[in-house]
Amino acid sequence: MSESAGGTAGRAKGEGDDPVAEAGEAAARLRERYDELRRIESRIDGYGRERVEAAADAYRHAHRILDRFEEDAVGSGDFESYVRFRGEFDDAVDVDDDLPAAAAFDAADEAVDKRRLSEEDFAAAREALEPAGEFVDLLEAYDDAVDDYRAARKAAREARKRLDARLDGLREVAEMADADLDADLDRVREPIEAYDEAVRAAFEEFFKSASAREVFDFLDRADGTPFVDVDVPPTDLAEYVETHAAGEEPPATLLEYADYTNSKLEHYVDDPGALRTAVAVHRTYLERLDGEPLTLDWPPKSGDELAYEIDELVPLVGRIADDEAVATLRSVRELARSDEYERLRRAAEVRHELDDEDLALIEEGEAEARLAEAERTLSTVEDVLAETERE
Repeated sequence: MSESAGGTAGRAKGEGDDPVAEAGEAAARLRERYDELRRIESRIDGYGRERVEAAADAYRHAHRILDRFEEDAVGSGDFESYVRFRGEFDDAVDVDDDLPAAAAFDAADEAVDKRRLSEEDFAAAREALEPAGEFVDLLEAYDDAVDDYRAARKAAREARKRLDARLDGLREVAEMADADLDADLDRVREPIEAYDEAVRAAFEEFFKSASAREVFDFLDRADGTPFVDVDVPPTDLAEYVETHAAGEEPPATLLEYADYTNSKLEHYVDDPGALRTAVAVHRTYLERLDGEPLTLDWPPKSGDELAYEIDELVPLVGRIADDEAVATLRSVRELARSDEYERLRRAAEVRHELDDEDLALIEEGEAEARLAEAERTLSTVEDVLAETERE
């Protein structure tokens, strides 16, 4: 029933993670990537996309021809290769006069418009084409910018999701800011821990020493109380314990019997087969029985609920535990009915729910400010996502 006393993180955050700062940075990166993409698009649109793509295609085509024929068409090489080169290259650089860098193609054509070609002529043609090569670079820059924009947009959307989750947590922190974190929780924690330890030990001894019938009767009674969540014995196991002499043995002993050989078991029970059928099949159930359902939760319940729970527990616990354990349980009930209990319980709840980072926000009085900052950041991220959306 209980959880270990002590604080646990209210939400998972890796060390050094700050969803608020990360979302702001992601939005800024998205804006930068979007602006860069628009700048490149503006350059392309200034020339006309089709004309830019045509210039880039012509540049690539001309370069492929230069690379393919250079070895065979220079000097006194293969005349047929020279003729083919001149024909194909003339076609490649024959571009419209209004194409961007059209003069570069004319200059490249002039560089190789000779009867005898050298490696220097091919180099001159490549150099002459360079102004047109800028449009290849421009299209590659556009593709890179699109990829960067898409990645930045995806990152911004994911950062917004993390920020949404963090905002939920910060709202909870702000709601918990009324907790008195200076409250002395040991006043509640120590008696609860002492009782829990005592009742676990008492049940363990009860399991080892009381008959299975007594243990099962105890579990049936416990199941009838609203605050004790026990697993009642399986029907066939309960029937075996009720109708066989072995039911007078403690459950721990029955588990030992289940490991005996048939010849050894015959010395202890009158029907070894029945014991194996009933006990061995339900070994896991028996092995899991412990005093945990009788313990108190941490953080503790509200005062009225805890007091009522202890009212139900006292007669049960009194059957298996000593007077000191019962007295400790009653002392917790008295505290639950006191005027200061709710302040202590609230502090325990907050310390249990929040991690150190969020507790520090409350201790330093910054919970509301941090929440407001996160809300502003979320608004900024959503604005940037809307303003940078593309069809």
